[in-house]
Amino acid sequence: MGPIRTKLSNRDEEHLVRLVAKGDRAAFEELYRRTSPWIAVRLRRRCADDQIVAEVMQETYLSVWRAANAFSGAATGGTAVGWLWTIAARRLIDAFRRRAHHAEPPVAAAQEPATAAAEDEVLATVVGDEVGDALRRLAPELRQVLQAMVLDGLTVRETAVLLGVPEGTVKTRARRARIAMREALS
Repeated sequence: MGPIRTKLSNRDEEHLVRLVAKGDRAAFEELYRRTSPWIAVRLRRRCADDQIVAEVMQETYLSVWRAANAFSGAATGGTAVGWLWTIAARRLIDAFRRRAHHAEPPVAAAQEPATAAAEDEVLATVVGDEVGDALRRLAPELRQVLQAMVLDGLTVRETAVLLGVPEGTVKTRARRARIAMREALS
């Protein structure tokens, strides 16, 4: 590891984004090295088409390079990784929309992964035991809506496109999830 990479490896992602905003290529490379595996896994959980995932990854990091100065960070309660994921999720929705106009919708990723998803593991450590247990007991389709709308910060329309269901279905599932969570926690 060279001296520049060693120096950058000690920086948090928010600082790296701020360096990228100043045109620092080494900071961009370090940010990509740290975040791209995680972003790719999350995208693959939502889309099984490797070509779409590759396109979305490229568009995401191009957007990061071009718009890093737009990141407001901790001043608005956001994180650099959350900002990156928001860009990636929106690029995935855009890709779904483009493909819908030209061909059949992409194959959705498997509904139940063989291993626990990274966000499920993180959620389990962040959320209290009682809330975590309630989330894990939700039906998969309700949990998917909560993940898209709460964890990913997507709108009802974006969630509908991402999951391939009508907006009304997203609203119904979100309502059912809230009711189930309320009952489980009371």
